[in-house]
Amino acid sequence: MEIEIKAPALPESVPDGTIATWYKEVGDTVSRDELLVDIETDKVVIEVVSPGDGILRAIVKASGETIISNEVIGRLAEGGASKIEFEQVVENDEASKLADNHADSEPLLSPAAKRLLDENKINASSINGSGKGGRITKEDVVNYLSLDRPNDVRDIHETPAKPPGALDDRIEERVPMSRLRSTVAKRMLQASQTTAMLTTFNEVNMKPIMDIRERYKEEFQQVHDGVRLGFMSFFVRASVEALKRFPTVNASLDGSDMIYHGYQDISVAIGSPRGLVAPVLRNADHMGLAQIEKEIRQFGEKANDGKLSIDDLSGGTFTISNGGVFGSLLSTPIVNPPQTAVLGMHKIQERAMVIDGELKALPMMYLALSYDHQMLDGKEAVQFLVSIKELLEDPTRLLLEI
Repeated sequence: MEIEIKAPALPESVPDGTIATWYKEVGDTVSRDELLVDIETDKVVIEVVSPGDGILRAIVKASGETIISNEVIGRLAEGGASKIEFEQVVENDEASKLADNHADSEPLLSPAAKRLLDENKINASSINGSGKGGRITKEDVVNYLSLDRPNDVRDIHETPAKPPGALDDRIEERVPMSRLRSTVAKRMLQASQTTAMLTTFNEVNMKPIMDIRERYKEEFQQVHDGVRLGFMSFFVRASVEALKRFPTVNASLDGSDMIYHGYQDISVAIGSPRGLVAPVLRNADHMGLAQIEKEIRQFGEKANDGKLSIDDLSGGTFTISNGGVFGSLLSTPIVNPPQTAVLGMHKIQERAMVIDGELKALPMMYLALSYDHQMLDGKEAVQFLVSIKELLEDPTRLLLEI
């Protein structure tokens, strides 16, 4: 019995996907719920598992091909037949077809033989087939490999001679852009073309936050089951309080309408092997520092493993990006439409600051707020950033909500 392997149902916001990697080859034995293939969409990688036990009968959609919801991407021969038995059935089937259709053309190859030829870069015309109609079998290739190759046979896959003066160390590699990278590129270009983007800067003295972390980090970790107290949770809490005071920064643009949100869903930009992603802390205004740190850590782990779901990345009313973890001292982050603004954190660095007429070395961080001037005036943007600065330099304000 043959079972169809189908792509999963994709959300309305994801029209199609691309076959990324097949983990099984035709003829391989698979078990129910065993990973077969990864499908890459604009936002996440979706894993497709085997619907049952059996042998992978056919791959309908190869790596790099585009698929839509519920499209057939492969077929599974249900049952416990061995791989050798399955290959024999396939070879016999293919042999009869090839003998009928290509009797006078190129050499006939079994799937197993073709795979061996490709792996060893051997020209099929150099082997005499012993199968039906002169078909080259797997055994023919194995026997050929066990012998010395004739000197007069030139492999069509051999690298051509390099021209005089060619350099060995000038290596180039062409790699297709991933769907995620392509989507990020398009969205960033769209943001720069459709928003009146402006950036305002300020700096914050991080010593009060650093003192709190140093004093309570061990106790915090013990009480909250190993969750570490980081800087990001303070910035999320400060941003939430500032967004409550300046609701326009928390709004989004829909055509000619401005949508004001009565909640704060904070997108946190995270670097992953596939590119930049921004999972969302939903209802961040109801979260404590420990819950924020825990969810951000989970997002980071899921991003590295390619396990983020579309729900994790959907929505968001304000974004925070931390380029400081990579050493960035100053940058101008790009707004993530349809959001109004994005906050950029940077590297903490000691600088000479004048405090009450005295020169002191303080751990300072530059903050950058990029915003859409269509929705937000400069006055509000500056006041919003100053509010974040004041909340961070005097964390007591976060508890008192002042």
